[in-house]
Amino acid sequence: MDVLLFLGLFVVSLTVLLKASDWFVDSAEEIGLSLGISPFIIGVTIVAFGTSLPELAASVAAVLAGESELVISNVVGSNITNIALVLGLVAVIVKQIELEYNIWHIDMPYLWGSAFLLWFTLADGSFSLFEAILFLIGIVIFLAYSFKGDSDRSEKQEDREKASAKAYILLVIGGVLVWLSAEYTITAIKKLSEIAGISSTVIGLSAMALGTSLPEVIVSLNAARKGKTSIAVGNVLGSNIFNTYIVMAVPSFFGPLIIPETVTAYFLPMMIAMTILFGIMANNKKITRWEGLVLLMFYALFMVQIFNSGIHE
Repeated sequence: MDVLLFLGLFVVSLTVLLKASDWFVDSAEEIGLSLGISPFIIGVTIVAFGTSLPELAASVAAVLAGESELVISNVVGSNITNIALVLGLVAVIVKQIELEYNIWHIDMPYLWGSAFLLWFTLADGSFSLFEAILFLIGIVIFLAYSFKGDSDRSEKQEDREKASAKAYILLVIGGVLVWLSAEYTITAIKKLSEIAGISSTVIGLSAMALGTSLPEVIVSLNAARKGKTSIAVGNVLGSNIFNTYIVMAVPSFFGPLIIPETVTAYFLPMMIAMTILFGIMANNKKITRWEGLVLLMFYALFMVQIFNSGIHE
């Protein structure tokens, strides 16, 4: 009965978390447009941050609940899931992802840089306050580049529709529900791991990472169905940068982070490999269905390795 109770709590709280994040992103987008922010900057910043909001909320809640090892598990698991599962599914469904611009100009090198920086900062098995500040500087640089690109692309719009009162209300409600549902999600994960006798790290890498990556899955698949496959790639790229810099840095201010050796020894190198593979595949401005199948194979391997590590712990 306890298993069913906490499993139900996990499903319900995660569903609320995803729906509240959706409200938050849609409201922020409407308000942003009313303030004259271009769709480009909204996509790169608000949408990317919004789809990473569940990871951030769940990670902060994990630290406050004394389960700080979930933070790195969530970041690494979500980044692998975004590339291997999300891009893999999109490529297989649409047959071929065509990129409208060369992401190697700045976006892909910046993604690689964030992944390598995470690898080296965790090499000593810890994450210091200095490193957290360094990561926040990294996201500021990324946002500064995004705003510069926005100023180069955008045109002055005098006739802008004002945001509705509903948008401001949903922004607040969505934000509150995100934090509350994140706390219940972590509570459910903690209890389920205790009942099942497996580490919370395993659940963080699998169920939590997949659950908090659902916004990326939904946004990317919807974009692909509308023929906007570049948005799918941009969403994954931007979300992974936000995950690495924000989701690692912010929770560390609420308490010290535990860095499980299981994650740094195998899953973090796998995240690096997936990031490099993403860059290689996107080098010719397209990702084919066959490449999508390769990505899905890596995701299957990822899940099997998580299952095996759970058995041996």
